[in-house]
Amino acid sequence: MKKGKVTVIGAGFVGSTTAFALMQSSVVNEIVIIDINKQKAEGDALDMSHGVPFMKPIKVTAGDYVDSADSEIVIITAGANQKPGETRIDLLKKNAAIFKSIIDGLTPYITHETTILVVTNPVDILTYLTYKLSGFPASRVIGSGTVLDTARFRYSLGEHVGIDARNIHAYIIGEHGDTEVAVWSSTSIGQIPMDEYCRCCTNCSGINKYGIYEKVKNSAYEIIQKKGATYYAVALAVKRIVECLMRNERSILTVSSLLTGQYGIDDVCISVPCVVGKNGIEKTLQLKLSDEELSALRSSADTLKKYIREMMEE
Repeated sequence: MKKGKVTVIGAGFVGSTTAFALMQSSVVNEIVIIDINKQKAEGDALDMSHGVPFMKPIKVTAGDYVDSADSEIVIITAGANQKPGETRIDLLKKNAAIFKSIIDGLTPYITHETTILVVTNPVDILTYLTYKLSGFPASRVIGSGTVLDTARFRYSLGEHVGIDARNIHAYIIGEHGDTEVAVWSSTSIGQIPMDEYCRCCTNCSGINKYGIYEKVKNSAYEIIQKKGATYYAVALAVKRIVECLMRNERSILTVSSLLTGQYGIDDVCISVPCVVGKNGIEKTLQLKLSDEELSALRSSADTLKKYIREMMEE
């Protein structure tokens, strides 16, 4: 395994922007870009390489699956987009076939010491599928999950109360999608519970929890409507996960991973706070959720399981 080597599979908006974000990080030494459109991957690699004189030395190349050998992390951003009139299950089945091809191509060249990071949507279901197809340890198969949703939540709360988002502690858990759950019960600002802070805050007349949650949940839809795709903040979220893995930070992130009984949920990949370090998922944290939040999280897991069953039906 080569220290600091990352392979990005998929050179679309998300894959290319992710590779560019990683190129500017201080933790990656080599990036391999793989795409079915080899010319696009080669063009991206060449374009990025021309920027190397402006930063620390880094190698950026386009390649095939064989070139993923020795990667510390493989990031999968490839997948089909939903077409008009196509159901979510149709899309899932199409992406399942794509992922099977990707995993078949990868597994001869990577080992169980490599961490696979899934970004393609629906990320929770495809993370679970990757875990099943690859045979990798569950700790080594991670989805980007609600890391971005959590950042959107913190940003929205910071805008609402006029506080730096980095000083707001809050989580979005569950599915990366319509059934995601805002954990209001543990949301705090500088260790002051959110509700208590808002009672004495002079910047607003109180917090509109439903409005903020809906804004966060629908952020991607809004961006897609305005510009066609989301990729800048996604790439930064992936970069953050990669930093945790590469530097063994043991930071807490709401990545998607396999649950095995936590929160009364098992055999599904879903986002809850996890300790992320050099070995992937090092610990899954058990938040003290309200009854309503726990019920919503379990319902979110049930929704994902339903889609997994339907996807696997012939």
